Formats: sequence, C-alpha cells, structure tokens
Amino acid sequence: MAGVEQIKVEAGEAGMRLDRWFKTHFPGLGFGQLQKLLRSGQVRVDGGRVKADTRVEPGQVVRVPPLGVDRKGDQPVTAKTMRGQDDGAVLSKMLLHEDPAVFVFNKPAGLAVQGGSGVTRHVDDMLEAFRSKKGEKPRLVHRLDRDTSGVLVVARTRLAAMKLAEAFRGRDAKKTYWALVKGVPKKREDKISTWLVKEQTIDGDRMRVARHGEDGADHAVSYYRIVDQAGQTLSWLEMEPHTGRTHQLRVHAAHIGCPIIGDPKYFEADQNWDFPGGMQNRLHLHARRIVIPHPNGGVIDVTAPMPPHMRQSWNLLGFDEATAEENA
Repeated sequence: MAGVEQIKVEAGEAGMRLDRWFKTHFPGLGFGQLQKLLRSGQVRVDGGRVKADTRVEPGQVVRVPPLGVDRKGDQPVTAKTMRGQDDGAVLSKMLLHEDPAVFVFNKPAGLAVQGGSGVTRHVDDMLEAFRSKKGEKPRLVHRLDRDTSGVLVVARTRLAAMKLAEAFRGRDAKKTYWALVKGVPKKREDKISTWLVKEQTIDGDRMRVARHGEDGADHAVSYYRIVDQAGQTLSWLEMEPHTGRTHQLRVHAAHIGCPIIGDPKYFEADQNWDFPGGMQNRLHLHARRIVIPHPNGGVIDVTAPMPPHMRQSWNLLGFDEATAEENA
C-alpha cells in the first residue's frame, strides 16, 4: 500500500468481528501483526481505538495503515474461493440486496442451501453468522438445487418469512432462469406441462415425467423462450417455472429433447454427441432474476450475475447478455 486508507464498512458486513473483517479484505495479514497495529492505535474505527473482537457496523470507517500486503480483489464466490473463509465473509460477498426485512444472495453453484447426505457446508447453517442482535436467525423461504446458481431470497424476520412464503405459495413471485441446453427446441417459445413424480435411485432422488393420476405425481408447468443459439448444437433458453417442483426445469428441458448442459442427472446424449471443447462439464442453470412482493410493501426486483463457468461458455459461444433484454 502507498499510504493510509479509510475504508467504509459495507452493509453486508454488519456485526462482523474486526479481525474477521481484516481477514476478508487483507487475507495476507497475520493475526499477530494486526494485534500490534491495534495496540499501537494505528488501526481505528471512526477515529477510536478498538480491539480484535470489536464488531463493525455499516457506514463505520476503518483506518488502515500501510500493511505490506495486498487488499483482496473482487472475486466471484465459488466453491474454491470459499475455502478457508468464515461464513459471514462468504455471505457478505454473495449479498445482492438487503433491507430490514430481506436478504437476497447470489448463491454459487456447488453450495447446498440445506444440509443432507455428504453436505458439510450449506446456506442455512451459514446464516447463523447473520443472526440479529435480538438473536433472530434469517430464514430460508425457497430453495435452489445445489448445482444451480443465482438469486436466493432469505427473510430476516419471522413476519417477513411468513409473507414471503405466502408469495411463493401463491405464485406471486416471478423467477427467471438462464440455461444452456443441447440442441434447439422445435418452438421458439412454449409452455411445458407435465406431471412429475419422485423416484429413489442409487444416485439419489430423481424426478420423472408421470401419468396424470399416478400415485405421488404433481402437476408442473414451465415456460421457455429461445434467446440465442449456436447453430443447431446449443441453445440459450430463458425459462420461468410457474410451479415449484423439485428439479422441474431440468426435467422439463430434458422432456423436450434439450437437456441442460452439465446436468449429471438428466443429460442423456447419443454416443455421437461430443461435449463442447472449452466448456466446463457443470450444470448450466442460473436463477437470473426474481421479482416478488416485498413483505413491507412494494416489490423486490433483483438480478444475479452469472457464475464463472457459465460466463466462460457465453464468451466461447459469442452470446451477449444484452440479447436477453433486446428479445424480451
């Protein structure tokens, strides 16, 4: 560093310990070095002396003297960049929107929303780091598949959770997903309506298209439109689930003969089909945008940037994100 910096605490860092705040922004700074700077008064918050366990609040200004280490750049949160970071720091980097009632996060692909078999870290557990001063832990109000990235809405209060859950149940939430699929659907845009039933397999739960009236089957409705395509090989679809069944968009994409690229459960291709070179074999499904009534009135409208593996594929194919808005 060239000199002293004055860094403002961001909204998503509320309640974070000062030593963790430094670990987030300056990962190369040792704890012993930080302690010396605190004891000598070189590190201050709003001009006052502080300790390592002091909790910072949004809008406060941290005085940072020359440290001799680099400040961490803005990296997208991925399973790799999450390693070694505490939950509060990870959630802060995922934060897209916050207000007194609601958080909206950009969940990275590979991070589970809730616990389960083989899951060691998940959003529900991580939310302990954002427990309020009153002791209230934020609540999940909807889910995303582990390998699906994008907008995840979390309620900060019990009342907000009730109202948001009601909005999801009443289908007042508009959810828009982006997917990269094999082939090109026969219609430029269409409605997909099927019945889905859950089956247990050696690879875990799997959904399949069922007959109307089949035991345990639920009705599922999705809409899609083609945004762009790479010849007849790949298509960029904008998809909207009208219902909220498990794996719904993934099953529906496969049902119309265009499975989502990198889907480990529902992608089945003939032996002559080669996975595109330069692309990562990971699920290309992203919860791009959500529009939902706010618990306190008005509307929440949040868009999430794509994860690195999908942005890489878009670049390889020459897809322009602005095309989705132009063709809407």
